[in-house]
Amino acid sequence: MLTANKGEAPRLDGSALHIGIVQSRFNEGVTRGLLESCSGELAALGVQPANITHVTVPGALEIPLALEWMAASQKHDALIALGCVIRGETYHFELVANESAAGVSRVALTHGVPVANAILSTESLMQATVRQIEKGRDAARVAVEMALLKAQLA
Repeated sequence: MLTANKGEAPRLDGSALHIGIVQSRFNEGVTRGLLESCSGELAALGVQPANITHVTVPGALEIPLALEWMAASQKHDALIALGCVIRGETYHFELVANESAAGVSRVALTHGVPVANAILSTESLMQATVRQIEKGRDAARVAVEMALLKAQLA
């Protein structure tokens, strides 16, 4: 259950939740950092390691399909997308960033399962590296909070 005082973030207890994580291997140094910070925050929120399903995919464009398969299984209370798209010299950056984000949103809306989108879209590797820890933690908190909210409203 979500409980909070007015104006405060809710206290989150993820001990009963099942979470699915899809991690891109492209820009793996960054996505590994996202996974480490996300996993650490999930543990801090009480999510049991046995209740976490973690898979990897080649790149950000493959994340939505793996999320789709996880959502269709109905085994997870929330899902997390971890990826990193860094701007290059071509239009490909925009395509990958936009399509992966749209795909993540479609999975959430189609299946009614919360999906925390931590696919970074940055101008440089330095920007991605700076953001990986905070964004990984945020994704864990979003997934747990939204799963608890869904259960509360059901």
